[in-house]
Amino acid sequence: QVQLVESGGGLVQPGGSLTLSCTASGIIFSISAMRWYRQTPGKERELVATISAGGGSRSYADSVKGRFTFSRDNAKNTVYLQMNSLKPEDTAVYYCNTGKSWGPGTQVTVSS
Repeated sequence: QVQLVESGGGLVQPGGSLTLSCTASGIIFSISAMRWYRQTPGKERELVATISAGGGSRSYADSVKGRFTFSRDNAKNTVYLQMNSLKPEDTAVYYCNTGKSWGPGTQVTVSS
């Protein structure tokens, strides 16, 4: 059974930084592409970033390009989303995803 567990969310001021983590179990992590999505109330879930199995290929939503960095440590079955220069519009629940599996999400709130 696939399990994804996110951590690292919280409250941060505009311009601040946070790093989200997602640890996976029940999958062969080293061959699994991973994704971060986010969702705010009343809106569809938005794809934020994707990373290939080996970590050599990454893509980002235009809204976060240049501010967010997606990385992975296959030895720890963990991916990271480094979020810099955070804006109020980044406020959302952030979800880790691989295939059809989702984590429970972690809340990120950007507010002064």
